[in-house]
Amino acid sequence: MTEPELVIVSSPTDAGIGCWDLHTGAEHLRYRTCSSPSHGLTCVGGRFLASSQLRETKSSSGSILYWSWNKPQVEVKSFPAEPINPLVSNSEGTYIAGGGASGEIYLWQVATGKLLKKWHAHYRAVTCLLFNDDQSLLISGSEDGSVRVWSLIMVFDDLLRGKARQPYEFSFSEHSLKVTDVVIGYGGANAIIVSASEDRTCKVWSLSRGKLLRNIVFPSIIDTIALDPGEDVFYAGGRDGKIYIASLNAVADPNNNYGLHILGFLSEQSKAITCLALSTDGSLLISGSEDGMVRVWNTKNHNITRIFRHAKGPINNVVVVRQSSLMSNRGTVNSQMPSVKRHGISLPPPLEKCANSADENDYKAVIVPRIDPDRSVEASYISIQSLSNQILELQRQGSSAAAEMEIERLKLDRSRSMQMIQQWETKFQSLHQFCVTELLDGEKAGNA
Repeated sequence: MTEPELVIVSSPTDAGIGCWDLHTGAEHLRYRTCSSPSHGLTCVGGRFLASSQLRETKSSSGSILYWSWNKPQVEVKSFPAEPINPLVSNSEGTYIAGGGASGEIYLWQVATGKLLKKWHAHYRAVTCLLFNDDQSLLISGSEDGSVRVWSLIMVFDDLLRGKARQPYEFSFSEHSLKVTDVVIGYGGANAIIVSASEDRTCKVWSLSRGKLLRNIVFPSIIDTIALDPGEDVFYAGGRDGKIYIASLNAVADPNNNYGLHILGFLSEQSKAITCLALSTDGSLLISGSEDGMVRVWNTKNHNITRIFRHAKGPINNVVVVRQSSLMSNRGTVNSQMPSVKRHGISLPPPLEKCANSADENDYKAVIVPRIDPDRSVEASYISIQSLSNQILELQRQGSSAAAEMEIERLKLDRSRSMQMIQQWETKFQSLHQFCVTELLDGEKAGNA
């Protein structure tokens, strides 16, 4: 049975947020008053929506807004120190990271609104942010053309960062123009990263080796990408209105007109494709475009199965959320954390504008893990151990937030395991079909 999922979209114009059931097409609440930048819309732990807001270029400040699931009005407003472009939450919804127009990255704790860390990440504005699958790394892209990988343990550990040659794990700088999107696969520290740029290329990177694996040139500027769960292909949305299908493994037909690794494209003669997302099982591809339409594509037969009309103006963000996670988190109240309450719904307090230096020391004591100097430990494991230590510290303090965080983490681990099983089943079926085909072809050749 297909798990219920919601499609949530936003616009750079003041057209609000649209929300539909992916599989039935039923419209849910339409949220008002939202002008989000690209990559500026996120679902925080399945509990509520958050979005950074576009401001006039002359403005030196920005805002971040929160909406609960059952009320169309903004409930919490935050005013960071500068305009925030991309906004991302980790899977458990315990942290929110924002990328500033100055190149700074901000990391807040959701439950308290505290600004835990701020650091200068890029020479120009940050354009995209995402956590890897085990939440140990934060990946950022920028207008300066670079993609950087940040270890959370190094972000929090001043001593470790001081000993390192650079504050990041890797800095990929092969793009010649602005980075427009970044996606990452499964596998923790062994995952692949795919980045898109205005230089008309998508580049595939090895996270374990820190090297470029593949450079794919497209006929158009690519503003958005989505990685298939099986990691055989990825989809690239172009400004020419086409969604290109690029292979990560096989080589395309050398006689096609699009390049060595481009298998084909999806198109309905729409305007520029601005955002892409995949359903949990990868069977549906959701695209948003400048014509204000949301199209749902079947990834097997490449047909459009459903179309949603958002509003006047372009769409620049699309997020797919499992509806079951929303129902399980709806109305969750953390009694020991400060919150903003509206009609029985509890939302976290606004995000801090500036960090409190006295508070930072408290978090350093919690985050830094105890490491055996005689044992080699991977950076990703250290980062997860650090976050686990923070949960244990909250448990010692008697906070109900720790139990909620632990439950959400277990649910997430189960979901990841199910997705990995589905991916292996798909790969097995593909390999089995390939072997059968080869065998039949061989028998035909022998009979001939």
